[in-house]
Amino acid sequence: MNADVKSLERASRFTPPPLHQVKSANRLARFYFNPQFQGLEHVDPLKPALYVCNHTLYGMLDGPLLYEKLYEEKGIVLRALGDSFHFKVPLWGTLLKRSGTVEGTRENCSRLMEQGEHILVYPGGGREVAKRKGEQGKLTWKTRTGFAYMAMKYQYPIIPIAAIGADDALDIVWDAYDFMQNPVGRWILDHDRHNTLRGGELVMPLCKGVGPTLLPRPEKFYFSIGKPIDTSAFHGQENDKEMQWQLRYQTMQAIEAEMNKLQQVRQRDPSVGVLRKWLTRR
Repeated sequence: MNADVKSLERASRFTPPPLHQVKSANRLARFYFNPQFQGLEHVDPLKPALYVCNHTLYGMLDGPLLYEKLYEEKGIVLRALGDSFHFKVPLWGTLLKRSGTVEGTRENCSRLMEQGEHILVYPGGGREVAKRKGEQGKLTWKTRTGFAYMAMKYQYPIIPIAAIGADDALDIVWDAYDFMQNPVGRWILDHDRHNTLRGGELVMPLCKGVGPTLLPRPEKFYFSIGKPIDTSAFHGQENDKEMQWQLRYQTMQAIEAEMNKLQQVRQRDPSVGVLRKWLTRR
């Protein structure tokens, strides 16, 4: 059985983990990052949607908290579409599969939409996770329009989601540009026969958090769920590249608007304690 068929089977055959297990796994992160959510009223459990979110640094800190919140508050178990590199990371890849994440192919997305699943996608993929210096809080979607194609084809509404906080919990000390300018790094890329690092695109940055350590600072995380974007106006136009870009642009604007709102919420948030403020100073 080839890998594509196995992947499709995983998309179809899935038993959600019990909520209490999800909450238990997130207990420490929930306490440490104290996440705050707004816009939950825009989510309807009875209307399957494509949830499109910005990816934050490393892509591992805030996603599980969003997953838990929608599970607990709305009874929705998000089926995430993940970049293939996630599944190559020991333990992390296994955890993703158990939570219902599948490799982000059109075939898997089609199967999930045909089943009426609520689907989470990060158009920035691995490149947005492997941020460079100065890219924190920015969308890095390259030329990807696949999510727009799928939303139009299956007439899925798009729900824009913004997340901030994780990018501020760590400082990038050494990034892919440094790697590619280093003789050892260039040698590794030249001998990367399987293109695992995709020409340097998936070189993860080296960061520091609390002091000189890798421990993220306890930044408070903020999530904002925007109003659904109706895709009915794009019906039957999924193969029109211009229409794909139009829907992509509309989605990006919506996410950036939600991110700006969150920045304002964070600035006037009275619930951030003195200890957290002290620990998150740079």
